[in-house]
Amino acid sequence: MLIVHNLSLQLETDFSDLKPAVSTVLGLSANQIQSVSLYRKSVDARRRDRVHFCCSVLLQSNNESRLKKRIPQAADYQPYAYHWQKISRKPIHRPVVVGFGPAGIFAALTLAEAGLCPMIFERGAEMDQRTAAVESFFAGGPLNPENNVQFGEGGAGTFSDGKLNSGIKDQRSRAVLEAFVRFGAPPEILTDAKPHIGSDLLKTVVKNLRNHLLSLGAEIHFNMRVELVRFQDGVLKGISVNGEVFPCDRVILATGHSARDVFRSLKEKRIALCRKPFAMGVRIEHLQSDLNRALYGGFADHPALGAADYKLAVHLPDGNGVYTFCMCPGGTVINASSEAGGIAVNGMSESRRNGKNANSALLVGVPPELPDGDDVLAGCAWQREIEANAYAVGHGKVPVTTVGAFLSGGAARFGRVSPTVLPAVCEADFSDILPRYIVSSLQAGIPLLGRKINGFDADDAVLTAPETRSSSPVRVVRGEDYQSLTVRGLYPCGEGAGYTGGILSSAVDGMHCAEAVIAAFV
Repeated sequence: MLIVHNLSLQLETDFSDLKPAVSTVLGLSANQIQSVSLYRKSVDARRRDRVHFCCSVLLQSNNESRLKKRIPQAADYQPYAYHWQKISRKPIHRPVVVGFGPAGIFAALTLAEAGLCPMIFERGAEMDQRTAAVESFFAGGPLNPENNVQFGEGGAGTFSDGKLNSGIKDQRSRAVLEAFVRFGAPPEILTDAKPHIGSDLLKTVVKNLRNHLLSLGAEIHFNMRVELVRFQDGVLKGISVNGEVFPCDRVILATGHSARDVFRSLKEKRIALCRKPFAMGVRIEHLQSDLNRALYGGFADHPALGAADYKLAVHLPDGNGVYTFCMCPGGTVINASSEAGGIAVNGMSESRRNGKNANSALLVGVPPELPDGDDVLAGCAWQREIEANAYAVGHGKVPVTTVGAFLSGGAARFGRVSPTVLPAVCEADFSDILPRYIVSSLQAGIPLLGRKINGFDADDAVLTAPETRSSSPVRVVRGEDYQSLTVRGLYPCGEGAGYTGGILSSAVDGMHCAEAVIAAFV
């Protein structure tokens, strides 16, 4: 079998029967192709007068050696299949996974498939209870600090776009995508260059994964806050959960980037932590139809194209950077707060991405040396300070403004773009919320981004503040064996430990940590 890259296929291509289109593009007769299937598909919109699909296909033919010589972009296809490891002996204690977001779920899945029957503790509720709590909060109800957009079954990624693209080059990524499809995700995520599930479908996928874990002998405990790890002479002995001590000697710590109490507990126990780069900023909203026209030109309404997306970055003269992150086509901005007296926002899309607005995080990189001071948790304190500012300025409502007001001053004049964040908004001066470092960088960066996408810096584009939780400002230091440098048997994992960013990379990191645990029992 051959894999053929960089095939330009028209938007009208019938992907259920690729043989006619591929034979035409490659100059082959139909009988020269035994079979052909889609391997990867992306939209090429570099020229708005010639928007098309760029595809890779798997092709079988009787004369593949001749085709390789004739077609420069063809090569032998070497499939990769992830082999779920199996243990040969049982441990004294069951391994523990703390946190049931992407990293924790795939760590638990890898352990359970191996026969290790992990015990899983999640501080938030199971999916249906969590969804009810979040919807109540969006409707104006009280915030539940233990059960919200950040905490609960599925992790913070549950209330997001369900994006599955990543910059990592790890073959386990394919195994993660295949697992998602096995448990209910659309099969297109295996072929789309920018795969996504959507918050609505992701909830069902996570519940199916949970039921599969239970069938393999895993135990999953919700509403269980892990308070501290117990160790002696640098060796893990147990964990304290809701005041009860559980003896254990292997714990995968996958608590997420918002579990600040966990960071504080680790610091108090003198477990090795270090600062790391992170980012903060705002959410920006445009009309999705405007973006479609700006990016796809006359093809904006073509039925084969979904909602357009983007990924942008600029470097400023002072050395700072401004970039977009977690862009949500056809989505909404959400109140992602997890602490009383603070506001933090994020973005979310459902599978159809058919909302009126598009939104994206608009972030400024924060180097490890900021803010000042020697406290390893200074970044967390800075996040919390900004979130408290937002709550105070808005009197509990989410602060919003327009790009025009943010860049030029004066009162915001809302036009065609309306804020989507719930339950209530308050017009605000972002200089009262964000530090000058962030504000000045955004003010310099937005016009430059407007040169990359027409209308990105439109006066009526809406800004919502603050976006503070895009990444963790702390890293729980681990060695090449994935164990903490301080405590043997403790495996820091995922976004909360400071090693990943996004659903896919976190899931892969969970698999790596689980494999390190399994290695002692094979």
